[in-house]
Amino acid sequence: MLKVGLTGGIGAGKSEVSRLLAGYGAVVVDADRIAREVVEPGTPGLAAVVEAFGESVLTPEGALNRPKLGSVVFADPAKLQTLNAIVHPLVGARSAELEAAAGAGAIVVHDVPLLAENGLAPLYDLVVVVDAAPETQLARLTALRGMAEDEARARMAAQATREQRLAVATLVIDNDGPLEELEPQVRKVWAELTERARAQGAAGTTGPDVHME
Repeated sequence: MLKVGLTGGIGAGKSEVSRLLAGYGAVVVDADRIAREVVEPGTPGLAAVVEAFGESVLTPEGALNRPKLGSVVFADPAKLQTLNAIVHPLVGARSAELEAAAGAGAIVVHDVPLLAENGLAPLYDLVVVVDAAPETQLARLTALRGMAEDEARARMAAQATREQRLAVATLVIDNDGPLEELEPQVRKVWAELTERARAQGAAGTTGPDVHME
């Protein structure tokens, strides 16, 4: 098994890279999706969040009000740390389960937004960073996601710096340009991953089918 950490700042395009890698045959473990699952109604995770932040972070239906919680934690580093202390262990446990289920020959890509922030690079055989300039991130967040500029800047400020992410990168995908320039880079990275998997004997005959056009 080849274990890959995939990360990038908010608005850098990591989700699109993750989608493309899944299409090529990677087993993607999406930390963001898991983070939503572990705080669904009725879970111990949601109960812990409510205990820490109060019922004001719930919708009238009893689900987590993500915009409300986001406005609280991204304005206060201590509160963000409290939230992370609740959610991250739950995400880690579920991610390990999904990785184990992938099989010995898989190329497993862990899509982890806060990889650099939490010092997780040593957990993976290599780290792929999707990189974009801060001004590009800001433009995408305001134009494509409809965020107010101050909210977008707060979200960016709560993450690692561009330099911190690049410092843990094994491979870098430059997504500062238009979308059509992204796929050729991802295809090249996938070829590198499959080569590394073969070299360590992880892919073997039981690995994912790789179709390179």
